[in-house]
Amino acid sequence: MRLTVFDVGGSSVKYALWTEDHLEGKGAFPTPATWEEMNEEMGRMISSHASTGEIQGIALSCPGAVNRETGIIGGLSAVPYIHDFPIREELEALFHLPVSMENDANCAALAELHEGAAKDADHALFLIIGSGIGGTVIQGRKLHRGKNLFGGEFGYMLLDETHTLSDLGSPVKAAERYRIEMGLDAADGTLLFSEADRGEPAAMKHVESLMDALARGIYNLSVAFNPDLVILGGGISEREDLIERISGKVVQHLKDRGAEALDVSIVPCTFRNDANLFGAVLNFLQPDQN
Repeated sequence: MRLTVFDVGGSSVKYALWTEDHLEGKGAFPTPATWEEMNEEMGRMISSHASTGEIQGIALSCPGAVNRETGIIGGLSAVPYIHDFPIREELEALFHLPVSMENDANCAALAELHEGAAKDADHALFLIIGSGIGGTVIQGRKLHRGKNLFGGEFGYMLLDETHTLSDLGSPVKAAERYRIEMGLDAADGTLLFSEADRGEPAAMKHVESLMDALARGIYNLSVAFNPDLVILGGGISEREDLIERISGKVVQHLKDRGAEALDVSIVPCTFRNDANLFGAVLNFLQPDQN
């Protein structure tokens, strides 16, 4: 089976070719500004893959409330033009290939359930930390999507009167706040963390605030679900030092509120930045098993 695989994110779209049971030719392009431009970029990659062999389908990981039955993405995301129209039908008509779609956090969770961090867990929570924060609830080794497909949309959680976990726990948004404070032309999470690592005070402040927000969110989720594992995905999963610091903050919250008997295990995802791509493939190949 040869598939072209896309992982749509707020700042970039990752892609790969699935062939002979592995991902190859991985890369990314900046998330286009319009749906028309997205179609052009996707078409370019599909044509490139088709030049080396027949493509049998397109596997898509994307943000939002993905309805796999209707082929429509509800909810909100950092890519507003993918919502509330029959996107799967349009893609299949455009590229003349079968298309599968699943929420990006659900895709990552499928990968981790298959042979990753959650392979031995019955109940787990998965957080994808990027432009916003998506998530997945795994109960009895199955994805819990919820009545309105909002199961796991942890990013909507309010951390104060006006700010959500996505507002305060996103490295992309933290980097933007840092950019504004420092008067920079551009800044991303990589710059923010590297500046914090070298001791730049403003960067350290914004990274600390980011970890505080993630720790509060994970604390809230932990006391609500008491999972076997909390698995973190996205670029932050590459930073085990940050995960250790977040874990320490969660433990302190539990102690401060008399819930120290709750054992929270916070781990990085096994597949790191490939989790969404691999999960999208699993969703295409095994649609009835998740």
